[in-house]
Amino acid sequence: MRLLSFAPLACLFTITVSGQDTVTGTNDAAVSKPPDDAPPSSLISYQEYGTTRTVDTVKTSTYGSISAPSTSMGAANATGTISSQSSSSSSTVLLLGGQGTTATINGTVSANATASQTSSTAQPTNTTPCNGHPSFCARKYSNITHIAAHNSPFSRPGNAASNQALDVDYQLEDGIRMLQFQTHWNETEQTVYLCHTSCDVLNVGTLESFLTRVTRWLQRNPYDIITILMGNSDVITPDKYVAPVTSSGLIDYVYTPPKVPMAVEDWPTLQEMIFANTRAVVMLDYEANQQEIPWLLDEFGQMFETPFSPTNRDFPCVADRPPADWPGALPRENRMYMANHNLNVDISIGGISLLVPNTVILNETNAAADIYGSLKRNSLNCTSMWDRPPNFLLVDYYNVGDFNGSVFQVAADANDVSYDRASCCATPPENGAGRSSGGGLGVLWAFSAFAVTMVVLGT
Repeated sequence: MRLLSFAPLACLFTITVSGQDTVTGTNDAAVSKPPDDAPPSSLISYQEYGTTRTVDTVKTSTYGSISAPSTSMGAANATGTISSQSSSSSSTVLLLGGQGTTATINGTVSANATASQTSSTAQPTNTTPCNGHPSFCARKYSNITHIAAHNSPFSRPGNAASNQALDVDYQLEDGIRMLQFQTHWNETEQTVYLCHTSCDVLNVGTLESFLTRVTRWLQRNPYDIITILMGNSDVITPDKYVAPVTSSGLIDYVYTPPKVPMAVEDWPTLQEMIFANTRAVVMLDYEANQQEIPWLLDEFGQMFETPFSPTNRDFPCVADRPPADWPGALPRENRMYMANHNLNVDISIGGISLLVPNTVILNETNAAADIYGSLKRNSLNCTSMWDRPPNFLLVDYYNVGDFNGSVFQVAADANDVSYDRASCCATPPENGAGRSSGGGLGVLWAFSAFAVTMVVLGT
């Protein structure tokens, strides 16, 4: 038994964590605990899609001007090389198609297929990676498993509410390709801030500032596609997200889907997105309005999630959001999905209920080994249940596991590609919230006016 004792200045409270079962429960999605940043259920509504609607991808309004990608780009849905080709009108970058392998989307599979369809004409082999692997260039965006950083911006050293040890630049360099986080509206400043649960708990600044850093990384990495998933914690209107996206420069890279909602087969290949330079897929969990802002995607029109904020080491892979009674146009089998794999402990500090990462067993939770409670086992379980691997694996402290970067090994296995273990990870600051050590973390947390001490007792 592991005993976590959190001793604030004036009070003491104890949390008991079993070595095998943190919180018991069934595989019923109804047992999922709402996330600590979730809006009141009375304010949450899911969009209803009676039919699939075609989107005008050339839309000029107060929400920005989005140009439609060229239909000639990425015609060969296969692997290829990148080369320059001059013409009388412009200079373009091309991915030359190569022979691929037919993908099975809804069949029983153990890993994502190597290409989205077969090209009968042999072409040069691609050597330039898209999202880290040359073979990904020919795959559809919906046919790749990526690691997602849960609460990506919250990497402040010494704060118990942090979910990551390394900041966003390190995350992207190491291979994170989805940045998920909570947002909160600042009425005084009339802008969106990034705060964990409450801006009194952990405030890392404005959304615009964070997206500016992300945009600069995209500019330096022209063959990478990222996904940004924002939690609308205060259930604000979607137009409030336009200014940060525009002012940060990210608007120049946003992807606008050709229809609403998007089925698995509807997504383009990575090379098509690279050709069009639409390399940022931006989603909002609640209140998105793609009729008015076509590039701000309604998350649950594109994918579903397994139970969020899990405290159950079983990590059931049942569909949790959107709920089963939501009259969406797409069956779950035809949508992308994200497996939430960030194990939490529920604590109360200063009257605020807070879910914090269970760092004691991160070496097991983020493990590439097929053991109880590991990311590997969750990925295998989800693949078996849904006949295809998850599109996103959401994790805390991605750099910690049974070896450094083990979460990327799990994704590589799902994608049927190799992974260079020496490529990860950066070293956290000396006073960081967590150090990559190939095992569990022993950390000293400071939380507001409280000194929080974690004591790990032997089993």
